[in-house]
Amino acid sequence: MNTQDLLNQIAFIKEIDKVKYIQRKTKLFNSDRNENDAEHSWHLALMAIVLAEHSDAPIDILKVVKMVLIHDIVEIDSGDVFMYDTLKNHLNSDEERIAANRIFGLLPQKQAEEFIAVWEEFEAGETNEAKFAKSMDRLEPLLQNTSNNGGTWKEFDVKYEKVYEKKSVIKNGSATLWNYAEGLINESIEKGILKK
Repeated sequence: MNTQDLLNQIAFIKEIDKVKYIQRKTKLFNSDRNENDAEHSWHLALMAIVLAEHSDAPIDILKVVKMVLIHDIVEIDSGDVFMYDTLKNHLNSDEERIAANRIFGLLPQKQAEEFIAVWEEFEAGETNEAKFAKSMDRLEPLLQNTSNNGGTWKEFDVKYEKVYEKKSVIKNGSATLWNYAEGLINESIEKGILKK
């Protein structure tokens, strides 16, 4: 056993506990409490396992689970960027790259390289696994907002066009889940919890 590798792994495990303190704008289902990044990542991992059969392409579900569990770890340093933020882009940033190198760099080199590669693959969104993982990442807050009478859409006056644009990423991983999501978006318009 390499004692230094173990100590590095324990240091990483302690560091990622900070994900539990990163508050997201979305609220838990049928709740007024904000979700944190750890809850979000856990929920996406279970969603991916449960909904894997709806992927449009064959996927390595373990890789998808890894992606959704680590995709927001960089927010320990960079903070959460609200999906509908009008001032800051939600795409990969220099801040997130620096955070990825620092946080994953706590691990032994081989693991650090693997985690960074998985994180980069998720961010690029080009592989079947990344497309499905991103579908999960966009579906969960949609389900939350519809369970909360519009949730962050109402709170931040987010319009239909922006929601539709951001959520349409779901179709890259699953036509079935996109059809379901599109139906929820349209129902939200009819119910008046999302405005055009």
